[in-house]
Amino acid sequence: MSISQNIIKLEKSLPKGVRLIAVSKTKPKSQLLEAYHSGQRSFGENKIQEMTEKWGQLPKDIDWHMIGHVQTNKVKYMAPFVHLIHAVDSFKLLREIQKQAEKNERNIGCLIQIRIAKEETKFGLPAHELVKMIDLAEQLPNINIRGLMGMASFTSDENQVRTEFKTLAALYKETRTSSPECKILSMGMSGDYQLAIEEGSNMIRVGSKIFGERNK
Repeated sequence: MSISQNIIKLEKSLPKGVRLIAVSKTKPKSQLLEAYHSGQRSFGENKIQEMTEKWGQLPKDIDWHMIGHVQTNKVKYMAPFVHLIHAVDSFKLLREIQKQAEKNERNIGCLIQIRIAKEETKFGLPAHELVKMIDLAEQLPNINIRGLMGMASFTSDENQVRTEFKTLAALYKETRTSSPECKILSMGMSGDYQLAIEEGSNMIRVGSKIFGERNK
């Protein structure tokens, strides 16, 4: 099937209220435009330089989502345009986003990435530091904490993945009680988004089911 057909099929399968982020990392501009012309407006990238180049070349009504790990010295390049930063996982990074948002006279939406996977290679803030992170964000006028993000372990053990999603969903529910503006729970990718939705995700990050396997 074509990219457009993949998006249409995927959108039809999603429950109401679940937002699709098309993960377009490594994909050429032509493929993003095909997705765009089928109605897709939210794209996720994991490298700031690549996202910045695409932003300069593609329609300006696209919402750009930074879904990868962010180095603080790169924040300045995306601060003028990024719509949502999914992987805020340190106090240092949050302060740098505030600094660059203020310079650009913008409010920048952020998700706090919580480490839920067992893998050592996964990034994320320890759950016990979440309240402290939200307290800091409330003191930063150009930061909007929109919700939480998490990545499950890369494993064929469905029970483990479901348990990790349940952990984040419970934390999200607690967070919404004290911070009702936190309305996004971003979890689930091409291989596990259906499980994530079952456990409460309302934003999924899907690449290969739209564009095919990622270019190396």
